[in-house]
Amino acid sequence: MNPEIFHSVLLDEGKCKGCTHCIRRCPTEAIRVKRGKARIDEDRCIDCGECIRTCPNHAKYGQTDSLERLKEYPYTIALPAPAFYAQFKGNMSIGKILSGLLELGFHEVFEVARGAEILAEEVEKHLRRRDISRPVISSACPAVVRLIEVQFPSLIEHLLPLDSPMAVSAKIARIGAMQRGFRPEEIGVFFITPCPAKVMEVRRSGGEIERVNGAISVSSIYPRLISIIDSLPETTEFQLASWKGIGWARSGGEQESLGEGEYMAVDGIHHVISVFEKIEMGELKNVTYCEAQACVGGCIGGVFAVQNPFIAKVNVNYLLKKYCNYRPLDTEKAREWKRDAVFRRENLYEARDVMKLDTDYRKAIEKYQMIEKFLEKLPALDCGACGSPTCRALAEDVVRGKAQEIDCPFLLREKLLEISKDIFDLASRVPQAMSEEGGTKKGEGQ
Repeated sequence: MNPEIFHSVLLDEGKCKGCTHCIRRCPTEAIRVKRGKARIDEDRCIDCGECIRTCPNHAKYGQTDSLERLKEYPYTIALPAPAFYAQFKGNMSIGKILSGLLELGFHEVFEVARGAEILAEEVEKHLRRRDISRPVISSACPAVVRLIEVQFPSLIEHLLPLDSPMAVSAKIARIGAMQRGFRPEEIGVFFITPCPAKVMEVRRSGGEIERVNGAISVSSIYPRLISIIDSLPETTEFQLASWKGIGWARSGGEQESLGEGEYMAVDGIHHVISVFEKIEMGELKNVTYCEAQACVGGCIGGVFAVQNPFIAKVNVNYLLKKYCNYRPLDTEKAREWKRDAVFRRENLYEARDVMKLDTDYRKAIEKYQMIEKFLEKLPALDCGACGSPTCRALAEDVVRGKAQEIDCPFLLREKLLEISKDIFDLASRVPQAMSEEGGTKKGEGQ
């Protein structure tokens, strides 16, 4: 594994049957099947979780932290994602959910939904600027951010230069704990995540103020919490978020928190890709802001969620009506957060260039021509039997030296037919000494 890249999505080779389901769904063509086992290209993987969702053998899984890690810190803070609330019935109070997290061992809870509300006001200010590249693309989904870095580097200038709600929440919570006397190394901040992409984002955070120490999956927290939540008293002590932040749990909630404007929302990584292709072609310049989320339905559709996403959406909509009163931000506090760089993104966006055929322009053109020429030989069926997702992907793999032409079963069959014909022709030949033409004719020399 590349030490510079952390991926939450991992492969259990023992369970992999080489069925090729995953290579068909991977949005960045990061998976190949070689020698009967899937292989994940770390440079192309964006941790969207599509392969986890698709694999019938459960050979793909997401690596997360456990509650045991809370023991490493004297003071721990839980950052529940807005999608976490959607796992519970709509009539379940958020106060109960948050107090339940304290029962599980956390010392404090800071709602990422509240962080989203705080961030939304900064996003609104940014969108009023005249020097922005339209449409501005949301930075809330780390899988989408990495998709742009890997596959659409020309759109990096469109990415919102502000941090995600998770990171903003972590910074505010840390600052508060430090003001109460805790040293940075004593504070453990843990995000409760609905998806593996957030785990990747957590591992990339590293500054003293912005650090998130771990990510615990919704699916591991939920069963523990549901077993005790009925015995907990009703409380409103810990809940600050309203509809404005809770709505970020599902697609469209982010743009709704920004009020009126030329905004759009797209969810599902394959739909996101089609929209980004349109942006690259300059077709959406009339759109000011693009909310893009890798999971269908938004974060409620994450692979670590336990609730059916359609039921989760019903739960969210119920909460939006229940918690309709937004609490305005303290102006002085907002100034402090800006002064402390709470909204500034620490990890700058970086083009990965993993899709380039070659760094040398001329060689890249030559390789492109080789791919097009080889494609003419292929059947254009995209069957996946070669271990690559499409015929074009195989052609690219061959040109890159990662595959052979005969990996295609159709080309292999043609090659075998050619070889068998040569063998048949050779087998039909007899030694020259035994043939009538090549041998000594009867009666010669007598």
